[in-house]
Amino acid sequence: MQYTHTMPHQTCRLYLVSPERIDDPTIFAGDLRAALDGGDVAAFLLQTVDANDPTIAHIADVLRPVCQQRDVAFVLSGRPDLAVKLDSDGVQVDVASCMEARRIVGPERQVGVVAPSSRHLAMEAAEAGADYVAFDTADLELIAWWAGLFEIPCVATGDITVDNAKPLIAAGADFIAVGNGVWHHKDGPEAAVRAFNALLAARSEECLPR
Repeated sequence: MQYTHTMPHQTCRLYLVSPERIDDPTIFAGDLRAALDGGDVAAFLLQTVDANDPTIAHIADVLRPVCQQRDVAFVLSGRPDLAVKLDSDGVQVDVASCMEARRIVGPERQVGVVAPSSRHLAMEAAEAGADYVAFDTADLELIAWWAGLFEIPCVATGDITVDNAKPLIAAGADFIAVGNGVWHHKDGPEAAVRAFNALLAARSEECLPR
């Protein structure tokens, strides 16, 4: 992800999140390509429900090139060792694992930290070297508090759709992490990303000085 904080409430971008289960990565790669055809996407997070699932490496090898060929950051959840081995652009971990993840992936790869609805945990993540913190979507007050005080970007996560994303953008989220809202969109993933980008662009226009 490319982080910009010169316009903190005007630069919100889309962060795609994979389904929890991908049975056929080749088929899903088609959905991912369609999504990326829909417009600007900052990053893609490959979730790993079972961190020891031996198929994760294969799935990553299929999906990573789709992202990296389009300058979309490919982020792996939970496994900093695999993030390095599979040449991912970053890893997302919990607060307790942040320092160890940074040690493993080094300074060049991103380390994102999930800090669910906790100011204290979010600040701990920042002190531990997180490149971004991810918050529960429901906590608009927390997102607004973070955006107003800290330069480290925040990601709003959860069941985000085009219909409920606007308050998160208005609160100051730098990224909105969307999964089912793209993959299960009635008109397909390309239309979903196009709709999200239209929403983000409209919000940016509203925030421009008159």
